[in-house]
Amino acid sequence: MSVKVILWGLGAMGAGIGRTLLRRGGAEIVGAIRADPRKAGGDLGETLGVATRTGVTVTVDPTDVVGKVEADIVIHSTGSFVGEIYPQLEQCVRASLDVISIAEEMAYPWVGNPGLAGALDSLAREHGCTVLGTGINPGFVLDTLIIALTAACTRVDRIRASRINDLSPFGPTVMRTQGVGTTPEEFRAGVVRGEIVGHIGFPESISLIARALGWTVERVVETREPIIASVRRSTPHVTVAPGMVAGCRHVARGFVGGEERITLEHPQQVNPEFEGVETGDYIRIEGEPGISLSIKPEIPGGVGTIAVAVNMIPRVLEAPPGLVTVLDLVLPRFWPADEGMEVRS
Repeated sequence: MSVKVILWGLGAMGAGIGRTLLRRGGAEIVGAIRADPRKAGGDLGETLGVATRTGVTVTVDPTDVVGKVEADIVIHSTGSFVGEIYPQLEQCVRASLDVISIAEEMAYPWVGNPGLAGALDSLAREHGCTVLGTGINPGFVLDTLIIALTAACTRVDRIRASRINDLSPFGPTVMRTQGVGTTPEEFRAGVVRGEIVGHIGFPESISLIARALGWTVERVVETREPIIASVRRSTPHVTVAPGMVAGCRHVARGFVGGEERITLEHPQQVNPEFEGVETGDYIRIEGEPGISLSIKPEIPGGVGTIAVAVNMIPRVLEAPPGLVTVLDLVLPRFWPADEGMEVRS
């Protein structure tokens, strides 16, 4: 049967999810919500840039859709932080709708928002629906993939992993949050003010890995340092002169038993190839046996997030009610359009 989907959020990721669902089959988009009233009111096809009309009108008012339109699941892509998006998730759950959110903090919301996570879990159980936070990272590369690799180990001592990517395709907002184009002094001041954030989701990924291995994380220490360009770099949105900041090297260290046991690194910069840096996803597990995995170039962040969100739809629909993580679900995998499934009643 076809899965009935509501899209809440139609930015780059939400729109990409919409286009993917339209062309793959197995799902029907029955509602679409966006924040900008200037871009609402038309057919969803216009918003997604596809030639075919969908018959779905884009709305800014969630009450036009949530609880009124017959649906199975909401794909939620409006923000990164649990505190900001909680009212939206609550509205979906009270309408007994399953939810997949690509908000980074939702990958393991108990880390920074235990009260809201507990409340959402109780509410989801009460209304018989499932809520999952996922994406490419957190949600897959620097947590789920690592966890899957540990299945081949008889002992795990330490984990080191890095995701080295190219920021060049991204727009001005991402450039600002990574400090691209600033001076080293401006970068450090921006970190202190919370304007330059680097990657969002390291505490969540570390907590997922630790939970899977039965480790108790005592603390997570994060550092953000500027990546200084030695040659000129440029994109359509920023120009970086030698001596300026080309990106952010963000590292998180998880301590277990007083020792650093999980180290995750995410250096992001524009035009890394200009200085001989290869992009890629790299995982090293120290234990018995030791495992080293390299993926070159890196799994694309945008397409990867879209794919993970779509491919997790059947896994969420099959799951028991509650606020869950990837650890609570069947192994993530590609969702064939013709895969039969039963939607939880």
